[in-house]
Amino acid sequence: MPTIKDVIVRKPSEQEKQECLQWPTWSSGVSKFDWEYTQRETCLVMEGRVTVYSPDQRESVSFGAGDMVIFPNDLACIWDVKEPVLKHYNFS
Repeated sequence: MPTIKDVIVRKPSEQEKQECLQWPTWSSGVSKFDWEYTQRETCLVMEGRVTVYSPDQRESVSFGAGDMVIFPNDLACIWDVKEPVLKHYNFS
């Protein structure tokens, strides 16, 4: 079972940014909710700030505008949207 440590946060290349801009978008206001990934998700955060916690809240990863984030399939987590977020996303 994947953990928060398996979430990858990095800066995308210019080519990756251009590809991501073709993907659908998702947005959320400040909120906190449980989520479980049933597919691998790659996203490019355009606006906002988020911290994602493990279900027991012992581990976390934070990311924001300009970050590319990859969430593994089968990850269970808690999303804590600190600042309204807008992201382009792709499931694989």
